Amino acid sequence: MQAPDSDGLPDWFRRIRRVVDALTAGLNVLGTVLILALMVLVNMDVVGRGLFNNPVSGVPEMVSMSIVAIVFLQVAQTFRRGRLTRSEAILGFVAKYSPRARHAFDLVFSIAAILLIWQVLSASTPLFVKAWVRGTYEGTIGDFTAPVWPVKLIILIGCTALLVQLVLFGVAALLRLTSKAPA
Repeated sequence: MQAPDSDGLPDWFRRIRRVVDALTAGLNVLGTVLILALMVLVNMDVVGRGLFNNPVSGVPEMVSMSIVAIVFLQVAQTFRRGRLTRSEAILGFVAKYSPRARHAFDLVFSIAAILLIWQVLSASTPLFVKAWVRGTYEGTIGDFTAPVWPVKLIILIGCTALLVQLVLFGVAALLRLTSKAPA
């Protein structure tokens, strides 16, 4: 076993985190590409509607489904980068006087968040299966239809990626909490 680095985390943990972070960053990039595609689509709809009186069919449906997909593609990276909303004032104050207490708070937070996201994942799995089996779609037959299952699958992938990031966050907090080195 190798000694921990200056961040208090062992080398094996940092290697795992690098792999997971690369996958999470990939999902984030997919979300960004989807945002760009959505911008192009909305602009095509506006131009088509305004100049040619011929809007692009299904834009409202695609926008509503894409927003959900974008959120779940990017939520794990948002968490990993510390950009989810939470108050750092109290945690910073606690860390200033007791780093171990801060790590304990982080551990409790990660356990609670893991339980919450597990519930979202558990509730979303049957919805994906139902959409897949029944061939559920969004839109109007004859005008525009799009299957719902890809968005349901993205929700499962996003929840899983966030769960993995939360587990890594919790393990890091536990490793720092139990390390012999000053935190």
